[in-house]
Amino acid sequence: MGDGSIAADLFAAVFSFGVCQLVIAFFKLTYDLALIHIHLYRKLIHISAGLIVMLCWPMFSGDLWGRVCAALIPGLCVFKLLVPALITQKEHQLIKLLQRYRDSRDLVQATLAYVLSIAFTTVFYWRTPLAIAVICSLCAGDGVADIAGRRFGGSKLPYNKSKTFAGSFGMALAAFLASLLYMYYFSWLEYIEIEATPNMVLGFFLVSVASALVESFPFSPTLDDNLTVPLASFMLATFLL
Repeated sequence: MGDGSIAADLFAAVFSFGVCQLVIAFFKLTYDLALIHIHLYRKLIHISAGLIVMLCWPMFSGDLWGRVCAALIPGLCVFKLLVPALITQKEHQLIKLLQRYRDSRDLVQATLAYVLSIAFTTVFYWRTPLAIAVICSLCAGDGVADIAGRRFGGSKLPYNKSKTFAGSFGMALAAFLASLLYMYYFSWLEYIEIEATPNMVLGFFLVSVASALVESFPFSPTLDDNLTVPLASFMLATFLL
């Protein structure tokens, strides 16, 4: 548990960053050994960067310094992968990174939306049900949506032929289950003085479903899921949680 000192928060930041790097290194190893596809590799990083750090939140103090330290870790992990490829312009690295983006600018914008969404939620809604809902929808939900859609495929959504019912269902379910698990986790540590009331569970469920619906809609190409999903989750969670 964080004791409020700067040294303790710095240790928590180094530890959290180290854990993230170990997990990412494991994913990279499985990809290098051709055990997983590039799409799965990318989405596993998308899922883990935010959720692992949130798992380490109890190590940080609750003051501003501790929240800022925790907020920086996902960004450092993601940009550690992104920046070298953009600087060196190695073709094989850029091809892997740009598979769902038109150019490097789109990739950077999507990455910024991801890390800034997590950072804003961490700093201003530290250890709250709202923070849990937003980060779980962005990381667990949006990550699983792509995995489930590719793995199970099936019927396309009538309003967006690039999305499937399996992907949307997987996103809603993953975001909801992850939200419940983290709620129980922080409640057990007495950071959230709220029991799992039916209203609270219903609130997480509605936020998860809403985030899945938003992710499924074909908005403008300039609006990335890493922005629309946390924004929708934040707006609804403000009223429900």
